[in-house]
Amino acid sequence: MSSTQVYPVTWHHDRVHLIDQTRLPNEYAVVDITRYDDMAWAIETMVVRGAPAIGVAAAYGVYLGAREIQTTDRDTFLTQLEEVAKRLRSTRPTAVNLFWAIDRMTKTAHQTLGPVEHLKTVLLETAQAINANDIRTCQQIGDYGLAALPSKPGKLRILTHCNAGALATAGYGTALGVVRSAWSAGRLERVFADETRPRLQGAKLTAWECVQEGIPVTVITDNMAAHCMQRGMIDAVVVGADRIAANGDTANKIGTYSVALVAKAHNIPFYVAAPLSTIDFAIGDGSQIPIEERHPSEIYEIGDTTLCPSGAEFYNPAFDVTPARLITAIVTEYGAIAPASLQAELATKRVV
Repeated sequence: MSSTQVYPVTWHHDRVHLIDQTRLPNEYAVVDITRYDDMAWAIETMVVRGAPAIGVAAAYGVYLGAREIQTTDRDTFLTQLEEVAKRLRSTRPTAVNLFWAIDRMTKTAHQTLGPVEHLKTVLLETAQAINANDIRTCQQIGDYGLAALPSKPGKLRILTHCNAGALATAGYGTALGVVRSAWSAGRLERVFADETRPRLQGAKLTAWECVQEGIPVTVITDNMAAHCMQRGMIDAVVVGADRIAANGDTANKIGTYSVALVAKAHNIPFYVAAPLSTIDFAIGDGSQIPIEERHPSEIYEIGDTTLCPSGAEFYNPAFDVTPARLITAIVTEYGAIAPASLQAELATKRVV
């Protein structure tokens, strides 16, 4: 299976197909989604995950909800559509792409003239446009990221954390989009994939994507990154993002901040790869990014195996915030940009 064949969110006739990422790498399964509440469930349970992919899924969720509304009265339709949007917004708080996509869908509905059935048609077309645009955006991110990677004799060894590949987007990937572009250009020697506790997205998903494509990949535990850098095994770090503040502070999967600190200590460039829709210019810095906390069972259980003693307490934030000062560049579809320049270069380009 090549990278161009991995599409985690797709529209088929009258329904959405989602690759069930909770069952990878052991089983490749597709879930059919025909109702918006089922889409909300899929986002909450991480059947679909990754900020751009969540945005695409939410856009289709708004359309599915619109399709379920049984009225020909425009005002009634728009009121009920806001309830659909409210349910989808409640699914996951950190990834801003979710809110961006929902806002674009509801804004489209309010601005579109004509009967309710026409509004529904336009909403489907808008969701499909968001889907297609994300794939193009990721390919642009991959190419700009390739150009930004450090020059050195020989090929690069890139460390990544969590999964920011085709599975986390509409296709191709953000951080893994940079990896794919480097591989295609003959500049990549190997990917080192942090396993990414507690849900193991690096070990399960990033490694799976690399294996499908024949990209050499070595899975390491999260606490091995510093050791690998100290031994000169890593040339660059590339990660994705779930929300980026206006000053460049970046929320990504828990553990990213640690990797950034270690990379800084070893003078290794640290890149964030994300579409413009991931940048939240409404918040000034990372302290304003809401951090999702997930169920403690993700820590104390793996499958049917209990890891921890009864009576222990648990803290399970899904994300942390990497300060902009630790980031070499943020790679978007508009190029690789220093965090301090985001506001000046990109704020006027973001459209909802």
